Amino acid sequence: MKWVGALPIFSPFLYQNERALGYHIMTQNRLILQYNKGVLEAGCDEAGRGALAGPVVAAAVIMPDDFENALINDSKQLTKAKRDRLRIVIEQNAVSWAVAFVDNSEVDKINILNASYLAMHRAIEQLSLVPEHLIIDGNRFLKYKNIPHTCIVKGDSKYLSIAAASILAKTHRDEFMLKLHNEYPVYGWEKNKAYGTKQHRKAIEEYGTSPYHRKSFRLLNRQLKIEFPDY
Repeated sequence: MKWVGALPIFSPFLYQNERALGYHIMTQNRLILQYNKGVLEAGCDEAGRGALAGPVVAAAVIMPDDFENALINDSKQLTKAKRDRLRIVIEQNAVSWAVAFVDNSEVDKINILNASYLAMHRAIEQLSLVPEHLIIDGNRFLKYKNIPHTCIVKGDSKYLSIAAASILAKTHRDEFMLKLHNEYPVYGWEKNKAYGTKQHRKAIEEYGTSPYHRKSFRLLNRQLKIEFPDY
């Protein structure tokens, strides 16, 4: 099934990137469909890297080479309602997609950068097809097996499969944080999704941490001082 939404389908056109390998396919909304034409390519992105609590979540997405959708974009540029609608579109139309979690205890053990790599590796591992090339949002990635990869700064606003991965990672993590909010409502995770807002830090100072907080992160803007008695 091919979803076209409320907007007309735009015909893709090809252009050659002199700096890259081969051809790129660009859609009307300026998101590029593929980095390398003719290979099975997966886009990868993560969500929750800077949060004070909860997991870091990554997604890997392989989109059809004829897919067109003018609404898909970097998840941060979309409203929640649009992200939720597009999540369904992506999951129904992707050749293959997967979402993976690395929880806060793992983050504390291996650090957030390695946890981000691990989440993406887990997502790639869960794909029903083995991609021939990976495009990664950002400027760093730990090589996964023998699959070649390309890191793209702000790739979620340039490449459709990375944007799709950013939407899946964001929506799945937000959904999970709502469940955690029901366990610990004092932190306001239904709104801040465990990022370091003033409300969240104030709640940590007042109520302490939860089992889901990342102890390796600086949870308060100021260091708590421990008063020792004079002997």
